[in-house]
Amino acid sequence: MKRVFNFGAGPAMLPTSVMEKARDEFLNFKDLGAGLIEISHRSKEFDAVINRTDELFRELSGLPDNFKILYVHGGAQMQFSAIPMNLIGRNPAHKAAYLETGNFASLARKEASRYGNITVAATSEATNFDRIPDFNPASLDADTSYVHLTSNNTIFGTRWNQFPDTGDIPLVADMTSELLSRQLDYNKFGAIFAGLQKNLGPAGMALVLMREDLLGNALPYTPSLLDYSVYEKSHSLQNTNNTFAIYMMCLVLEWLKEQGGVAAIEAINEKKAALLYEAIDSTDFYIGSAHKADRSVMNVTFNIADPELSAAFLSEADKLGLYALKGHRLVGGIRASIYNAMPIEGCAALVEFMKDFERRNG
Repeated sequence: MKRVFNFGAGPAMLPTSVMEKARDEFLNFKDLGAGLIEISHRSKEFDAVINRTDELFRELSGLPDNFKILYVHGGAQMQFSAIPMNLIGRNPAHKAAYLETGNFASLARKEASRYGNITVAATSEATNFDRIPDFNPASLDADTSYVHLTSNNTIFGTRWNQFPDTGDIPLVADMTSELLSRQLDYNKFGAIFAGLQKNLGPAGMALVLMREDLLGNALPYTPSLLDYSVYEKSHSLQNTNNTFAIYMMCLVLEWLKEQGGVAAIEAINEKKAALLYEAIDSTDFYIGSAHKADRSVMNVTFNIADPELSAAFLSEADKLGLYALKGHRLVGGIRASIYNAMPIEGCAALVEFMKDFERRNG
């Protein structure tokens, strides 16, 4: 079987070696005669997996000791509800500020509005989210419970290259599409969450990193399986968790360690993105979607100057094994998602095709 270069935005490609190991262990995990997906989440075998996942994540990320690692049901969008339920009650005013840089930031803000007084502290909606907006933390009310941002915007191809200093007001970041793709100072944040399906594993679960002093503030009506304190006290074992997703995340982290860790993968990611942006910027045939200063390294979005050629571009690319390049339905165009598992050879193949397509159609 020939594997394609999968540029899908998520669920996204996983490293081939990870898929192969999961395949080889699927029926017989650690010579148990059963697969991990079949055994108890309270077994000693799974306990070893979740503990190893904790250990690897802390080692690779440099996560400070005062952050708790939670494996939470429902993916990132479930956290659009869980974050306000757990944090907005820190102050009696039940205020939170949202920085809108795209569709998922907007969805998070709308969901949070069910639970308190939500303000839009900055937005780039007027320019169709093609950039990161200016934001002055001094504009925040002192009784704001938290500030929420989406660090990388998969649909519009932008990211926060520098994070705002919100002082004593916790900064909450949805890092679904870039966690572990670049080095971070986690001390800048009060909480980070990410769906697994981009850089960490399969869809259906979220990783939540919560500063421990922020736990214990859940609203009274918060369901127990949305209360982060419940996850922290039970090591995410309050009920049957997604054992297979955690196992796959462990394998992905082992792979990332083999690549040299986050610093090494960040350097590779920068090279991959540079290849594509150079191909876009070197011609008038292709037009980049995002403001250059705010371009994403994970999601490269662009259009063809003659939009009538887009369908042919996507069709021909697909036949060459350059899979899932169609832009999101909200914006159209072309999107190359180049998460950690995308090899640089995939980006080089896409650039070669882009140049050939321009020669034939320009």
